[in-house]
Amino acid sequence: MFKEKIAVAVSGGVDSLVAAYLLKQKGFEPVGLHFLTGFEKTSEPGQLQVLSLFDDIGIPVSVVDLTEMFAEKVVAYFSKAYNSGRTPNPCLVCNASIKFDLLLKRALRLGASKMATGHYARVDQLPDGRWRLRKGVDKAKDQSYFLSRLTQAQLERACFPLGAWTKERVTLLAAERGLEPITAKESQDICFIKDASYVDFLLRRGGISPRPGEIVTVSGRRIGTHSGLHRYTVGQRRGINCPASEPYYVVRMDVKGNRLVVGFKSDLFFAHCRVNEVNWISEMPEQPMRVHTRIRYRHRAAISTVTPVGANGADVLFDQPQMAVTPGQGAVFYQGENVLGSGWIEPTGLPSEVNDKVR
Repeated sequence: MFKEKIAVAVSGGVDSLVAAYLLKQKGFEPVGLHFLTGFEKTSEPGQLQVLSLFDDIGIPVSVVDLTEMFAEKVVAYFSKAYNSGRTPNPCLVCNASIKFDLLLKRALRLGASKMATGHYARVDQLPDGRWRLRKGVDKAKDQSYFLSRLTQAQLERACFPLGAWTKERVTLLAAERGLEPITAKESQDICFIKDASYVDFLLRRGGISPRPGEIVTVSGRRIGTHSGLHRYTVGQRRGINCPASEPYYVVRMDVKGNRLVVGFKSDLFFAHCRVNEVNWISEMPEQPMRVHTRIRYRHRAAISTVTPVGANGADVLFDQPQMAVTPGQGAVFYQGENVLGSGWIEPTGLPSEVNDKVR
């Protein structure tokens, strides 16, 4: 007899394959769910290949067409963010609104008690009943950042079989057991953009029309013309094409004035940011809290003080100014191995005298 039925989001890659295999080895009844986004290429693993792969190890797979909802919840968000001068993080949105919402609901209808993925992260329950999200054991592969938007209800149903594993160990196990994934490629950050650049995608599918405008320095001096703010993100160096004594970087997008604000590398450092729509995984603190804040996936989490503001906002004050605090990215709060919560970074204001010049 199986312990219980657990659904697994499967893609054909080694991580979801090993996650499903481990669950079966532990006595669970894994059932695969392969969801379609509408952006699959004919050269990528197809439905039949994924079904055949898991059939070989005795795990049934159902195909779930989420094309319409993926476009509505992930792709539309992606385009809207760029249109408002922000740099989106679609993985954070997809995990919370697709995998652990729509796909989880399908899993529950199939009789599964939990939804498993191949993420390198851990989840467990505290004595008070609250669920805790923790970093994966593999520090180089830890993906807790991308799961920081999950609610308590979603974490209760989440299962991460690879949380205590390293990527190297997963790869070795797959080789030893003859578990050959369809694709050896790592998943992309923007899975729905294939051959074209994200700029081409925005013009073709995102409803964005190029709007040329001024390039100005942080002191307000006009130095050139840009071909559309959607082509830039905070911290970007390439594509500015304005000669100076040292390279210019994007410091800010002035969406209202359609101006690209640039400066030197020293202008990219900010000691403060405001985040909104905070998802608290731990209980919302009543007082300022000392944490480590990660402002993008590959960012080394920085020591900071987080102060709750209103119902779902927070101010983050870094001990040391951080480079390229990018509006639209997720700010994720950690204490040790634990993920406390996350919010979306709001545009960071420049000094008041500079703001006056670039408005």
